[in-house]
Amino acid sequence: MSVPPSAYVIGHISIRDDARWAEYRDKVPATLEPWGAELLLRAKTAAVLGGSHHHTDVVIIRFPDLASVNGWFNSAAYQALIPLRSAAADVDLISFVG
Repeated sequence: MSVPPSAYVIGHISIRDDARWAEYRDKVPATLEPWGAELLLRAKTAAVLGGSHHHTDVVIIRFPDLASVNGWFNSAAYQALIPLRSAAADVDLISFVG
């Protein structure tokens, strides 16, 4: 029996409202827990070493598999946070399998 590969969500973020972003950021971990996800990195962009990148922040979250990513993203708990996220920042969320 093969084990599905881990999956990752990477968020590229440009914060527009620090207070709302802090509220959103504080609420996200509770939505990740039921899906076995682990927050690996929250960081500020240090330098663009090649190409172009216009966001100021990044987040990387590891999930056990792609089904868990989709379950988390489509969950009522996370969907309820999207209006707050949209009010606080411009966010590009991308999922990866590897």
